[in-house]
Amino acid sequence: MLTRLFLTIFGVGIGLAIATAVPAHAADDVEAKAQPCAACHGQNGVPTDPKTIPIIWGQEASYIFKQLRDYRNGERSSPIMAPIAKDIKEEDLRKISAHFAAKNWPTSNTAPVSAPQPKGITQCQPCHQPNFQGGPPAPRLAGLSYEYLVESMRAFAIDQRTNNGDMPKFMQMLTENEREAIARYLSAL
Repeated sequence: MLTRLFLTIFGVGIGLAIATAVPAHAADDVEAKAQPCAACHGQNGVPTDPKTIPIIWGQEASYIFKQLRDYRNGERSSPIMAPIAKDIKEEDLRKISAHFAAKNWPTSNTAPVSAPQPKGITQCQPCHQPNFQGGPPAPRLAGLSYEYLVESMRAFAIDQRTNNGDMPKFMQMLTENEREAIARYLSAL
């Protein structure tokens, strides 16, 4: 109850710090609410189908929260995620987002990328950070699958995905080949 009051009064930033000091049963509650996510996003952070399902372990909390809220409010469509998010309370969206953000990004057995950065990728760095590991409010892109990245960029480019005011314009400025090269580069990071 005290944590809920702090979250309401002080917002997420302080609420997240306080959430680490809540009783164990509260942490178990978040774990239980987040458990259904593992069916697709994986028990160990590796999605069951990385080509179509993004990694959420270690992803930016603000980004996870926005996506869940957008699915719930109909600003982002998905026949799978929209019905799941529809019944999640606002405070639980924050808790679930913080829960997954606090986990470690799954490790990869691939060698570090040594290819030069592709044309057009510099426009991504101000938000997604120079190493593409994200930062509020932009998500981590490094290490997401090529297929997921290229499809997300395509969806923005054709105005199929519109829950970000800047991304459609950025993706429309790139050719399909440039988007594919960026996706290939980011997936190898």
